[in-house]
Formats: sequence, structure tokens, C-alpha cells
Amino acid sequence: MLSKSTVVTMLPVHDGDRARRFYTDALGLHEVASSPDGTHYFEVGGGGAIGLRVLPNTEPSPNTALSFEVGDIAAEVGELEERGVRFQDFDAGELHTVGHIATMEGEKAAWFTDSEGNTLCLHQPVG
Repeated sequence: MLSKSTVVTMLPVHDGDRARRFYTDALGLHEVASSPDGTHYFEVGGGGAIGLRVLPNTEPSPNTALSFEVGDIAAEVGELEERGVRFQDFDAGELHTVGHIATMEGEKAAWFTDSEGNTLCLHQPVG
């Protein structure tokens, strides 16, 4: 039933136009639809989508809201940096980044925030 459903991840944003520009210009995603309430939808791999909904009184979560699985994380980090994305660096406990990338058991990951403060991630399975 749900295991075969396409997933649309909804993210709260304060400024719909600013968020739309970030997702198209910085992340290179293609907007496929918008609704009268100002929600913008972007196509992502696997038939899924990201929806950006204007909710001005909502605070973004400090936890990862969504993660993009990539084949070459270093190349993706470099390309996104060229587009103005600023990655977070960590050096605490077991989490250390080198070139913005953390290497953990089974994966590499890099985190950044969108224009609205939502935490997004790139991850690459390893091993």
C-alpha cells in the first residue's frame, strides 16, 4: 500500500519567492507546479517531490528535514558551493568534517541550510 506510494516532502518556508529561487538557482531543481496558496513543488529523483509551503509562524527544525542521496558527494558539494550554498562544518564528539564532508560508518554526509533555515543533507553510501 504505502510502500509503493510516491513521497512528497513538505517543508515550511517564510518567504515563498526567496525559497523558490534557492531551490531552482542554488540547488538546480525544476519547479513542476505551484498552488493558489503559494506552495511550490519541485521534482526530485525516484518520482518524489519537494513542496515548499509558506507558513510564516513556523520555525525550521534544527534536525535534517531531507537528504539527497548522491553518487559523488565531493563533486556535489563543490558544485553547490559554486552556486552559493554554504555547508556546515562539525568538529564535536564523533562528528568531524573535512572539506564539509563527514565520514561515518556506511556513508559520507554534508549538511547545509536552505534560504529558510531548513537543514538539508547530501549523503553517499560507502562500503
